[in-house]
Amino acid sequence: MPEETPEPLDWGVISGSWGLSTFPSDFRQFMAVYGPGAIEDFLEILAPEPWDEQQVGDGFSAETRTARLTWDKEPERNFEVPPEPRLIAWGVDAAADILCWDASLSHPDDWPVVVWNRGTGGWSRYDMGMAEFLFRTLRAEFDECPLGDTSLWGVGEAEFMSAADEDF
Repeated sequence: MPEETPEPLDWGVISGSWGLSTFPSDFRQFMAVYGPGAIEDFLEILAPEPWDEQQVGDGFSAETRTARLTWDKEPERNFEVPPEPRLIAWGVDAAADILCWDASLSHPDDWPVVVWNRGTGGWSRYDMGMAEFLFRTLRAEFDECPLGDTSLWGVGEAEFMSAADEDF
């Protein structure tokens, strides 16, 4: 657990800017307890923020734009593509993988996790939320590691450092 509780987020403003009613409940709960930060200094959980088409560098908007461009340029996928996927990036890792939701379903808790694995050059879909995806990755409960690096694969427990603590 982090030493300090993260500052509350204005989910109405954040969600509204993305044209959504809200974000998945497991993500909102994660943000309320931990906030943004890094798991084992490998996987960055991005800070939710209002959509900003001009954002550069790292961040929710910039990584989402990168994911959407990659989706269009890299068609290899191990799943049937929904008619109009709506990718929203929530994490990136040191192997340059991008972890997203496909937000095309109406209820955010039904959004699958979609991962761009830079190492394989392909997309994979996991019909579960962010928290379950992280848990199963840490426990090595998939047929193979979903990420381009095995730094988190099967470690069981992992250290989380909040973005606030990373700044010190």
